Amino acid sequence: MKQGRANPVLSIGAPHKGSAVSSGLDGAHAYRRFLPNQFARLLGKTSVSDIRRGDSIELNMTILFADIRDFTAMSESMTPRETFRFINAFLKEMEPALFQSHGFIDKYIGDAIMGIFPGNADDALNAAFSMLQRLREFNATRRRNGAAPIRIGIGLNTGFAMAGAIGGSHRVETTVIGDAVNLASRLQSLTKTYGAALLISEHVLYSLKEPALRDIRFVDRVRVKGKEQPQSVYEVFAADPFKLKMAKRRNKSMFEEALANYHCMDIPKARSLLRKYLAICPDDMAGRVYAERCARFVKTGIHEGTGEIGMPIVWDRHYKINHRQIDAQHRELFARANEFVSEIRDAKKGFQVEKLTTFLNSYVVEHFETEEQIMREAKYPLLSMQEQQHARFKKDFAFLEAELRKKLDTQRTFMLFKVQLLVVDWLANHTMKLDRHFGKFLSSV
Repeated sequence: MKQGRANPVLSIGAPHKGSAVSSGLDGAHAYRRFLPNQFARLLGKTSVSDIRRGDSIELNMTILFADIRDFTAMSESMTPRETFRFINAFLKEMEPALFQSHGFIDKYIGDAIMGIFPGNADDALNAAFSMLQRLREFNATRRRNGAAPIRIGIGLNTGFAMAGAIGGSHRVETTVIGDAVNLASRLQSLTKTYGAALLISEHVLYSLKEPALRDIRFVDRVRVKGKEQPQSVYEVFAADPFKLKMAKRRNKSMFEEALANYHCMDIPKARSLLRKYLAICPDDMAGRVYAERCARFVKTGIHEGTGEIGMPIVWDRHYKINHRQIDAQHRELFARANEFVSEIRDAKKGFQVEKLTTFLNSYVVEHFETEEQIMREAKYPLLSMQEQQHARFKKDFAFLEAELRKKLDTQRTFMLFKVQLLVVDWLANHTMKLDRHFGKFLSSV
């Protein structure tokens, strides 16, 4: 996204009912071009012409932002007519990628695209892959015509957002508003920082069916305005050039361990691992970014991380869903998570993790079963999503247990970091987002 175009509600919008549309299309067809029928169906309407200002619905969805890199500098060498023609050619090439993956375009923002996927996160990720494949074909045509290739950055986030129609008496447009939208936009902006084609949030990661097959690695933690818990950012590098992709895949563990040491403030260890990594994978911009951060730390003593790794997670009113039993279990889980982190951080060599992990595992299972039963009795419409998230956590936690047994003595910092990402972050964010949504549902019935 370019400076001055970050507001996701700036769009061409729908023509006001009764106004002329200079497209040569009949009225109904024109509406469908300005407002996709998929949006009408989200709002429970049979046709876009049935949408009225104020119609809205809250949904869990995946939001996609895509933007052309360095477009401002590029457009300076083109006339306005050439710029307009170029943008239309680019958007026409990208559009089918979203529709073929069960999503749709909410709006165009200059050269940028905002897409919506009401189904599952895998649809959005498939669309992003398709966009990057189409970009290669688009660039091949540009090269044949003597034009320079372009690059894009894509950001994906999954979460609750309000979809609806906003406007005044003369102009109405559809849009999607919420924290989930803002984070997706920010992730797209961060692609420039790491030289990444595609970044996803932890919420997308934990919503994917088979993330291990997707070539995904951790790249950073960021603080989001208005949120206590930092958000983890992941790069999906499956669409990278083959040589770079294979180097990233083979050395993923070394890269992530280097970043874990950086975020846990063991700069000498991080710097040593990064030197080794960049000798193998010199074209990895994210690796260079962290090497530069380490160098700046040595000179200035300033650490460019979030600084909370290994710190206790504090229960407060923001996590309450106002159900006595569930809130009590959440408080207990937070306490156990803090104990887990401190035990991993302070454990002596040869420490046995089974006792602690077995207890936490059994308590998590008990909590999930209790929560799901309460949701079932309340006829919560998003019960299946909660069940999927719970099952995914149990599977990931079992894998983490196995890693802890093998690596705790030799890779303590790396394991502490992994515990932070899965146990602490997952509990905090799941409680703050999905469980609080259930709390709102309970208060409305």
